[in-house]
Amino acid sequence: MSLWRIYYHIVWATKKRQPLITPDREPELYNYIIGKADFLKCITHAIGGIEDHIHIVVSIPPTMAVSEFVKAIKGSSSHHLNYTNTTTSPKFTWQEGYGVFSLGSKQVDDAVNYVRNQKIHHSQGTTNSHLEQSDTITS
Repeated sequence: MSLWRIYYHIVWATKKRQPLITPDREPELYNYIIGKADFLKCITHAIGGIEDHIHIVVSIPPTMAVSEFVKAIKGSSSHHLNYTNTTTSPKFTWQEGYGVFSLGSKQVDDAVNYVRNQKIHHSQGTTNSHLEQSDTITS
């Protein structure tokens, strides 16, 4: 067994920043993403966001590229929401691209707190401008 400690803060948005992560969809979406990450042998430390984007603090094993992880999560989560949801909600799609930031072990707790409190940060205007730049997570 290999020892690895690799931490990433990943951010991506819904297509055209549409408010598609509604309160009724959010728990299902987040639980699905956590389950898929587990299946991929990744560790989800935190997940959070608002209606048009999400943040994830995750450990991805060195045998998997970050781009591979993001592609698997984005593709399967949108498919899951579109094909298991029987409501007439708008089609769920992610925008192309993502932002990724590597973290040192001393930064993980701060990143986890930031991600878990996304709604508060956005409502109070206390977001981290480097993590929330629209060009970082839009293409």
